Amino acid sequence: MINQAVHAHRPERTETRYRSLNGYAMVLAAVVLLAVGGFVLARQLAPVYIGVLFVLAGAALLPGLYMLQPNEGIVLTLFGKYQGTDRSEGLRWTNPFQSGRKISLRARNLNTAALKVNDKRGNPVEIGAAVVWRVHDTARAVFEIDDYTKFVSIQAEAAIRHLATQYAYDTGEDLDPDETTLRAGLDTVADALKTELNHRFVSAGVEVLDAKLTHLAYAPEIAQVMLRRQQATAIVSARHQIVAGAVGMVEAALKGLSERNLLTLDDERKASMVSNLLVVLCSDNDAQPVINTGTLYT
Repeated sequence: MINQAVHAHRPERTETRYRSLNGYAMVLAAVVLLAVGGFVLARQLAPVYIGVLFVLAGAALLPGLYMLQPNEGIVLTLFGKYQGTDRSEGLRWTNPFQSGRKISLRARNLNTAALKVNDKRGNPVEIGAAVVWRVHDTARAVFEIDDYTKFVSIQAEAAIRHLATQYAYDTGEDLDPDETTLRAGLDTVADALKTELNHRFVSAGVEVLDAKLTHLAYAPEIAQVMLRRQQATAIVSARHQIVAGAVGMVEAALKGLSERNLLTLDDERKASMVSNLLVVLCSDNDAQPVINTGTLYT
């Protein structure tokens, strides 16, 4: 109970901007102090300690210089206390007693390995993703997380595993017709992955710019079975279209014969004609013609 109370009141570090001074102006000031001190000591224009003070003052300014590249920041602390984060570009200067840790603010790529997880149906699948992320809050990244790059890698893997359990790999009779699947709803799944990653990364001061699935397949142990299932589904769908087209062609043939009065058939002969046409149109192999040299009914 005590630990929970302490954790609830623990202050959370968030980034505050630090206003540093122009480094070029401070370099000029240091050069001037060093030059004046050296000139005083060389010409003995004043007591020695005056020249030494000028030299020491100029030298004391130099350790406070640092340089920042574009999309780079430095987290400054003074005797262990967070002072702020400087994101200014170029040569900058701050209190020499402050220590700093530079941190990149550029976008980074994380390409996860193919992970074996179970989908919504419990089928083992392999899934991988590419995540584009960057540090958004430097204070959280440095002070709230021990190693934010490792944190991002581990949490990304956990998010992908959790995401895979929320969706089935492919459609089926046990799912609603409009239900999202991993294979058919890539955009929806990608948005869901990005949302979950941002939720997991907020404590580390990291934001996700983009997240996409890069690998999606059944696990090897069931891949052949699922391939046969997909082939069977495709064959049934193709057969359905073939039969529907054949019925339409037979209907058109009978209607054309009736309208033009080319041939009058009773119900039995119509049934025989329909059967023969359907066999010819729906067969996988070419039909072998049989020539009738007798009458229509023999």
